Amino acid sequence: MRESSLARFLLLAHVLLVAYATLHPLSGWRDPGVAPFAFLAAPWPRYLTGFDLGANFFGYAPYGFLFVLAVRPSWSAGMAVALALVSGGALSLALEAAQSFLPARVPSHVDVLANVAGTAAGAVAGAFAAPRLLGGGSLQRARLEIFETGAWSSLGLTLVGLWLFAQLNPASLLFGTGDLRDLVAAAAGERHDAGLFVAIEAGTAAANLLAVGLLGSALTCPGAPLRLLLAALLASALAVRTLAFAVLMQAEHALVWLTPGAQLGLACGIVLVVAALRLPRGGRLALAAMLLMAATVLVNVAPPNPYLAATLKVWEQGHFLNFNGLTRLVSALWPFAAMGYLVLLAARRGRDGSLG
Repeated sequence: MRESSLARFLLLAHVLLVAYATLHPLSGWRDPGVAPFAFLAAPWPRYLTGFDLGANFFGYAPYGFLFVLAVRPSWSAGMAVALALVSGGALSLALEAAQSFLPARVPSHVDVLANVAGTAAGAVAGAFAAPRLLGGGSLQRARLEIFETGAWSSLGLTLVGLWLFAQLNPASLLFGTGDLRDLVAAAAGERHDAGLFVAIEAGTAAANLLAVGLLGSALTCPGAPLRLLLAALLASALAVRTLAFAVLMQAEHALVWLTPGAQLGLACGIVLVVAALRLPRGGRLALAAMLLMAATVLVNVAPPNPYLAATLKVWEQGHFLNFNGLTRLVSALWPFAAMGYLVLLAARRGRDGSLG
């Protein structure tokens, strides 16, 4: 059984995402006047919603699953599950206690119980899956045949996973990560005619699709089915995008993101990425970095989306308020993390010619 650096990177990313979602909006910190863990002695709440219990359960299930994969085979399956429970419970307690200092958040011992239950379910699932994922099963063999081994490749795959997660942000252009205007509270720009927006959205979607495709291709082994992998990545991104609009808004808005600009950007991006796969790996890395920079500038100067404006006006975030804040943060920061990774990866390849 092999150690999994990918599981460790994914676990770290998941912990950071959970911490941000739990403490969102991270403002208004004040002294609550009671002990941080006073919520543990509070009476059982009168009203519990299935959504809240499910969100806490499923929010921590990946933690348990990834924790077990991250510590195997250094620890036995039973010890890995036990460590996952202890660490997951400690993480939940610490974050709930921190909520005591935020006026917009209410800590709850019921949340902790749901978090621990989710951690337990995920850890048990991870213990059963570990032999198949780490012990030479078909999934591990496919991973080793398709993608480069080593921590650098695992970090790149984690970034690709976070890019897919960023597609859950319905307020962004298609693939349009890096929009910092919400974070700096910039005023909305002047509205322009739809034709200009179509061109900007098409350029944003095409440049980002090409950049992510080139980044992903640089992580693969020689002879890997690049076109098939990129088709699967694109299909996954579009499925996530559609799911986000269907769940966060209404079912009839599931495809509202498929604007004329998005369609044009998809068509151009697919043609360009297929052609760019002929470039040497070093050239793909350089082109991907330049495209990310250009697309980030473009998305920050884009006028308001005339096609999504009416839909977003009736968007009631409700229970998804914290989750939407999380997707906006990941979407805003992703291209900067990816550009840093591409620079470091290119420098590493220049020294030893490997990703491991």
